[in-house]
Amino acid sequence: MGSSAAANLWVLLGLGIAGIFIMSKKIKKTVKADFGVFVERFQLLPPPQPAPPKAPHPLTGFSFAVSDMSCCCFEVHLCSFFDFVPFTRFDVDGYITGFGNPDWARTHKPASQTSPVVLTLVEGGSTCVGKTVVDEMAFSITGENKHYDTPTNPASTARVPGGSSSGAAVAVAANFVEFALGIDVVGDVRVPAAFCGVLGFRPSHGAVSHIGIIPVASSLDAVGWFAKDPKILGLVGHVLLQLPFGVQRNPRSVIIADDCFELLKTPVSRITESVIRSTEKLLGKQVLKHVNLGEYISSKVPSLKTLHSNKANVEVKPSSLKSLAYTMQLLWRHEFKNNHGEWIKSEKPILDTVVTARMHDSLDMTNTEIENIQSVRNDLKSALYALLKDDAILVLPSVLDPPPKLGAKELSSEDYLIRTFSLMSLASMSGCCQVTIPMGFQDKSPLSVSFIARHGGDRFLLDTTKLMYASLQEQADSVGKSNLSTNVLSNEASAEIAKEKGNQAYKEKQFKRAVDLYSEAIKLNSNNATYYSNRAAAYLELGSYIKAEADCTNAIDLDKKNVKSYLRRGTARELLGYYDGAIEDFKYALVLEPTNKRASTSAERLIKLFQ
Repeated sequence: MGSSAAANLWVLLGLGIAGIFIMSKKIKKTVKADFGVFVERFQLLPPPQPAPPKAPHPLTGFSFAVSDMSCCCFEVHLCSFFDFVPFTRFDVDGYITGFGNPDWARTHKPASQTSPVVLTLVEGGSTCVGKTVVDEMAFSITGENKHYDTPTNPASTARVPGGSSSGAAVAVAANFVEFALGIDVVGDVRVPAAFCGVLGFRPSHGAVSHIGIIPVASSLDAVGWFAKDPKILGLVGHVLLQLPFGVQRNPRSVIIADDCFELLKTPVSRITESVIRSTEKLLGKQVLKHVNLGEYISSKVPSLKTLHSNKANVEVKPSSLKSLAYTMQLLWRHEFKNNHGEWIKSEKPILDTVVTARMHDSLDMTNTEIENIQSVRNDLKSALYALLKDDAILVLPSVLDPPPKLGAKELSSEDYLIRTFSLMSLASMSGCCQVTIPMGFQDKSPLSVSFIARHGGDRFLLDTTKLMYASLQEQADSVGKSNLSTNVLSNEASAEIAKEKGNQAYKEKQFKRAVDLYSEAIKLNSNNATYYSNRAAAYLELGSYIKAEADCTNAIDLDKKNVKSYLRRGTARELLGYYDGAIEDFKYALVLEPTNKRASTSAERLIKLFQ
């Protein structure tokens, strides 16, 4: 071959490689016009508006989409292990379901009637515009589907949208519809809402009719919905839950699950500070409370320990939240296999390896094991009802990690699944209602927070979301825009959080933990007399009188009018045998507060004894 021919060959080869590189970049960046949302487009139009003076339909002018979980026209009775309620399919008249798998569509007939849930929304004035992609057989939480491709996450195009109701979440996030329906089993609405930066609502189990739903795990299934606007989220809820309009009840307690936020891999201050500031602004500081949710569940759900005590393959004792996640996963896989195992066995569909593996790992449970899981669910429901019964809201992260990148190895990791389920299992296993609320972005990934209310508290939770939404966004934006010059403010806010946690620990008589938390507050802000004084109170309970005296002296140096510090130092000095100093402290407390009975009584008693 001549030199010129060789040169031409190298040029062609170079152009070919460059072309492949360019094409690969184009393919990588290609986003479908509909973001890969829809499996099928159609229109179900609402009825005409009623004549005045009757009010228009509540959902007039809105469009919505439904997850592709509608199916054949004949009725199949599939029972929940715990509820023993028959379920039929989720039908749209004349259309065949895909259920995330083409073989499902191939083996089922078109529906002969439309699901009552869809009809209720259409009759409420909205237009149904189509069916959206779900994970294969709705048996995942990633949003990836090898048959119908993965919908593009508008909030972060290189990351998964979350599933199984991926298409419904993307349809709302991309503004194709005002709201969309999904089925939340183990987080299938809450996870994609968090990943796509939209509102997602899982109602109390059984609050929305299950007639027409393809069961995934029947005792965990709930019809959920997505929206961007909290008002629309609430309107959809009022229609689906058939709620009469009533007086709004504000939360009497906003309980922050501190240990759950500590599990986050990303900085949590933006979320927790935003919630705290919004609560203080709208409801008052006295409403805020803190809880170690893992410890609470461990003490209130004894059946959880019994269920996992005989597991020989568990090398390290899992936390109560992880144990709950394992329990939900066991139930999820078992009920899915019970509902769909025979179809898979007879039709031999082409399934993703992840679905096949989970089917293989599903265990046939004995009646005793089923009863044990039911005990866990009953105990958990009672525990959360006791925590949330008096118009309380539980605050926790929606998810513990940012949305994984498309094709990431962690998506098939059992550890990732359990980590995600550790939060999702609370509402799924107890039947409580939960909402996911977007909180802006951090490092180009969506942030969110979740509120949980007791079972049956759906309207209360929807109203609370509407009440707090704008303030949460405002505070999240404010905290997010903070620069280095406001680090002192952040430290002060973090110190206040530590102090409030300390106060809660003190009330629960966890005095050592209270000392640690007050110490954390002092480390963040050493110029606050209250932190020293509160730590002194905890030291007194622990019998550390010298440390208590020293803390009170520090507090008095910072605030000469801190009555509690004089009283506590007086008590410490009395117990140390420094009676003259104790009398002086009690007398000075009386000067500051002449009506203080404790100071008066203590001073008089010591004067009689030692002067």
